[in-house]
Amino acid sequence: MSKIALFGATGTIGSRIVDEALRRGHHVTAVVRDPSKYTKTDARLAVTAGDVLDPESVASVAEGQDVLVSAVGGGDGPGHTATIKPSAESLVTGLREAVDHAPRLIAVGGAGSLRTPAGSLVWDAEGLSEDILQVMHAHGDALDVYRRVQDLEWTNCSPPASIQPGERTGTYRTDLDDLVVDDEGNSHITTEDYAVAIVDEIERPQHIGERFTVGY
Repeated sequence: MSKIALFGATGTIGSRIVDEALRRGHHVTAVVRDPSKYTKTDARLAVTAGDVLDPESVASVAEGQDVLVSAVGGGDGPGHTATIKPSAESLVTGLREAVDHAPRLIAVGGAGSLRTPAGSLVWDAEGLSEDILQVMHAHGDALDVYRRVQDLEWTNCSPPASIQPGERTGTYRTDLDDLVVDDEGNSHITTEDYAVAIVDEIERPQHIGERFTVGY
Protein backbone atom coordinates (compact mmCIF):
# COMPACT_ATOMS: atom_id res chain seq x y z
CA MET A 1 0.00 0.00 0.00
CA SER A 2 1.14 3.55 -0.73
CA LYS A 3 1.52 6.53 1.56
CA ILE A 4 -0.37 9.38 -0.10
CA ALA A 5 -0.49 13.03 0.96
CA LEU A 6 -3.21 15.13 -0.62
CA PHE A 7 -3.59 18.89 -0.87
CA GLY A 8 -7.20 19.95 -1.47
CA ALA A 9 -8.67 17.08 0.53
CA THR A 10 -11.87 19.00 1.36
CA GLY A 11 -12.76 19.80 -2.26
CA THR A 12 -15.23 18.04 -4.51
CA ILE A 13 -12.51 16.11 -6.35
CA GLY A 14 -10.01 15.84 -3.51
CA SER A 15 -12.50 14.34 -1.08
CA ARG A 16 -13.38 11.63 -3.62
CA ILE A 17 -9.69 10.82 -4.10
CA VAL A 18 -9.31 10.46 -0.34
CA ASP A 19 -12.32 8.12 -0.23
CA GLU A 20 -11.09 6.01 -3.15
CA ALA A 21 -7.57 5.69 -1.76
CA LEU A 22 -8.87 4.66 1.67
CA ARG A 23 -11.28 2.23 0.03
CA ARG A 24 -8.29 0.44 -1.46
CA GLY A 25 -6.31 0.33 1.76
CA HIS A 26 -3.81 3.12 1.15
CA HIS A 27 -2.57 5.38 3.94
CA VAL A 28 -3.69 8.95 3.30
CA THR A 29 -2.62 12.24 4.84
CA ALA A 30 -5.16 14.99 4.22
CA VAL A 31 -3.35 18.32 4.03
CA VAL A 32 -5.65 21.17 5.05
CA ARG A 33 -5.32 24.69 6.37
CA ASP A 34 -7.20 23.97 9.61
CA PRO A 35 -7.11 20.32 10.75
CA SER A 36 -9.66 21.06 13.48
CA LYS A 37 -12.30 21.57 10.78
CA TYR A 38 -11.61 18.30 8.99
CA THR A 39 -14.11 15.73 10.26
CA LYS A 40 -13.47 12.60 8.19
CA THR A 41 -12.05 9.73 10.25
CA ASP A 42 -10.45 6.43 9.28
CA ALA A 43 -7.76 4.21 10.78
CA ARG A 44 -5.54 4.86 7.75
CA LEU A 45 -6.25 8.60 7.57
CA ALA A 46 -4.03 11.28 9.08
CA VAL A 47 -4.66 15.02 8.97
CA THR A 48 -2.02 17.74 8.95
CA ALA A 49 -1.84 21.47 8.38
CA GLY A 50 -0.20 22.66 5.18
CA ASP A 51 -0.16 25.38 2.57
CA VAL A 52 0.27 24.41 -1.08
CA LEU A 53 1.57 27.92 -1.85
CA ASP A 54 4.46 27.55 0.62
CA PRO A 55 7.34 25.42 -0.77
CA GLU A 56 8.65 24.75 2.74
CA SER A 57 5.24 23.41 3.72
CA VAL A 58 5.16 21.24 0.60
CA ALA A 59 8.62 19.87 1.39
CA SER A 60 7.58 19.08 4.96
CA VAL A 61 4.39 17.32 3.90
CA ALA A 62 6.24 15.34 1.22
CA GLU A 63 8.67 13.70 3.65
CA GLY A 64 8.00 9.98 3.98
CA GLN A 65 5.28 9.93 1.33
CA ASP A 66 5.19 7.79 -1.81
CA VAL A 67 2.86 10.10 -3.72
CA LEU A 68 1.83 13.72 -3.34
CA VAL A 69 -1.54 14.57 -4.92
CA SER A 70 -2.69 18.12 -5.58
CA ALA A 71 -6.41 18.59 -6.09
CA VAL A 72 -6.13 22.35 -5.60
CA GLY A 73 -7.65 24.74 -8.11
CA GLY A 74 -10.51 22.70 -9.48
CA GLY A 75 -13.86 24.27 -10.29
CA ASP A 76 -15.02 27.43 -12.01
CA GLY A 77 -14.77 31.05 -11.00
CA PRO A 78 -12.16 33.80 -11.00
CA GLY A 79 -11.04 33.12 -7.44
CA HIS A 80 -9.36 29.89 -8.48
CA THR A 81 -6.95 31.50 -10.92
CA ALA A 82 -4.95 33.05 -8.08
CA THR A 83 -3.69 29.67 -6.88
CA ILE A 84 -3.54 27.38 -9.92
CA LYS A 85 -0.19 28.29 -11.50
CA PRO A 86 1.45 29.45 -8.22
CA SER A 87 0.54 26.14 -6.58
CA ALA A 88 2.21 24.24 -9.42
CA GLU A 89 5.37 26.32 -8.99
CA SER A 90 5.31 25.85 -5.22
CA LEU A 91 4.81 22.09 -5.52
CA VAL A 92 7.79 21.76 -7.87
CA THR A 93 10.01 23.94 -5.66
CA GLY A 94 8.94 22.17 -2.48
CA LEU A 95 9.49 18.70 -3.89
CA ARG A 96 12.97 19.70 -5.00
CA GLU A 97 13.66 20.71 -1.39
CA ALA A 98 12.50 17.38 0.06
CA VAL A 99 15.35 16.11 2.23
CA ASP A 100 15.10 12.35 1.82
CA HIS A 101 13.22 11.55 -1.36
CA ALA A 102 10.76 13.51 -3.46
CA PRO A 103 7.54 11.53 -3.85
CA ARG A 104 5.82 11.28 -7.17
CA LEU A 105 3.47 14.20 -7.89
CA ILE A 106 0.00 13.80 -9.40
CA ALA A 107 -1.86 17.05 -10.03
CA VAL A 108 -5.45 17.63 -11.06
CA GLY A 109 -5.43 19.75 -14.21
CA GLY A 110 -7.96 21.41 -16.47
CA ALA A 111 -9.70 20.52 -19.73
CA GLY A 112 -9.18 23.80 -21.58
CA SER A 113 -5.96 22.84 -23.38
CA LEU A 114 -7.30 19.50 -24.62
CA ARG A 115 -7.89 19.01 -28.34
CA THR A 116 -11.49 18.42 -29.45
CA PRO A 117 -12.55 15.97 -32.19
CA ALA A 118 -12.85 18.99 -34.51
CA GLY A 119 -9.17 19.78 -33.99
CA SER A 120 -9.59 22.98 -31.97
CA LEU A 121 -8.83 23.38 -28.26
CA VAL A 122 -11.61 23.32 -25.68
CA TRP A 123 -10.88 26.90 -24.61
CA ASP A 124 -11.40 28.11 -28.20
CA ALA A 125 -15.10 27.22 -28.11
CA GLU A 126 -17.58 30.05 -28.55
CA GLY A 127 -19.69 31.24 -25.65
CA LEU A 128 -17.30 30.57 -22.78
CA SER A 129 -17.41 33.20 -20.06
CA GLU A 130 -14.34 35.24 -19.20
CA ASP A 131 -14.22 33.65 -15.73
CA ILE A 132 -14.13 30.13 -17.15
CA LEU A 133 -11.52 31.12 -19.73
CA GLN A 134 -9.30 32.52 -16.99
CA VAL A 135 -9.49 29.24 -15.08
CA MET A 136 -8.80 27.20 -18.22
CA HIS A 137 -5.76 29.25 -19.18
CA ALA A 138 -4.47 29.20 -15.61
CA HIS A 139 -4.53 25.39 -15.76
CA GLY A 140 -2.76 25.59 -19.10
CA ASP A 141 -0.06 27.75 -17.52
CA ALA A 142 0.29 25.22 -14.68
CA LEU A 143 0.67 22.40 -17.19
CA ASP A 144 3.45 24.38 -18.87
CA VAL A 145 5.20 24.57 -15.48
CA TYR A 146 5.10 20.79 -15.14
CA ARG A 147 6.18 20.16 -18.70
CA ARG A 148 9.43 22.02 -18.05
CA VAL A 149 10.26 19.72 -15.13
CA GLN A 150 12.66 16.87 -15.85
CA ASP A 151 14.07 16.11 -12.41
CA LEU A 152 10.83 15.02 -10.71
CA GLU A 153 8.26 12.33 -11.43
CA TRP A 154 5.04 14.19 -12.19
CA THR A 155 1.68 13.49 -13.79
CA ASN A 156 -1.08 15.94 -14.68
CA CYS A 157 -4.61 14.58 -15.13
CA SER A 158 -7.12 16.71 -17.04
CA PRO A 159 -10.79 15.99 -16.43
CA PRO A 160 -13.19 15.87 -19.38
CA ALA A 161 -15.40 18.80 -20.35
CA SER A 162 -17.90 17.93 -17.62
CA ILE A 163 -17.17 16.42 -14.20
CA GLN A 164 -19.88 16.14 -11.56
CA PRO A 165 -20.55 14.03 -8.46
CA GLY A 166 -22.38 10.82 -9.26
CA GLU A 167 -22.05 7.06 -9.43
CA ARG A 168 -18.81 5.13 -9.08
CA THR A 169 -18.74 2.64 -11.95
CA GLY A 170 -15.00 1.91 -11.93
CA THR A 171 -14.86 2.36 -15.71
CA TYR A 172 -13.36 5.10 -17.86
CA ARG A 173 -11.22 5.64 -20.94
CA THR A 174 -8.01 7.64 -21.25
CA ASP A 175 -6.16 9.73 -23.80
CA LEU A 176 -3.23 12.12 -23.68
CA ASP A 177 -4.02 15.52 -25.21
CA ASP A 178 -7.33 14.69 -26.90
CA LEU A 179 -10.68 15.20 -25.18
CA VAL A 180 -12.34 11.86 -24.42
CA VAL A 181 -15.85 11.83 -25.89
CA ASP A 182 -18.51 9.12 -26.07
CA ASP A 183 -20.45 7.96 -29.13
CA GLU A 184 -22.87 10.85 -28.72
CA GLY A 185 -20.10 13.42 -28.59
CA ASN A 186 -20.36 14.04 -24.85
CA SER A 187 -17.24 14.45 -22.70
CA HIS A 188 -17.99 13.67 -19.09
CA ILE A 189 -17.18 11.64 -15.98
CA THR A 190 -18.27 11.53 -12.36
CA THR A 191 -15.91 12.78 -9.69
CA GLU A 192 -16.06 9.28 -8.23
CA ASP A 193 -14.72 7.66 -11.42
CA TYR A 194 -12.18 10.45 -11.89
CA ALA A 195 -10.91 9.50 -8.44
CA VAL A 196 -10.76 5.87 -9.57
CA ALA A 197 -8.52 6.95 -12.46
CA ILE A 198 -6.23 8.92 -10.13
CA VAL A 199 -5.78 6.03 -7.70
CA ASP A 200 -5.30 3.61 -10.61
CA GLU A 201 -2.47 5.87 -11.77
CA ILE A 202 -1.00 5.81 -8.27
CA GLU A 203 -1.10 2.02 -8.18
CA ARG A 204 -0.06 1.38 -11.78
CA PRO A 205 1.87 4.38 -13.15
CA GLN A 206 1.28 4.88 -16.85
CA HIS A 207 1.83 8.60 -17.34
CA ILE A 208 5.02 9.70 -15.59
CA GLY A 209 6.22 12.99 -17.05
CA GLU A 210 3.08 13.69 -19.07
CA ARG A 211 -0.52 14.86 -19.04
CA PHE A 212 -3.39 12.46 -19.58
CA THR A 213 -7.14 12.82 -19.53
CA VAL A 214 -10.11 10.59 -18.76
CA GLY A 215 -13.77 10.26 -19.68
CA TYR A 216 -16.47 7.74 -20.51
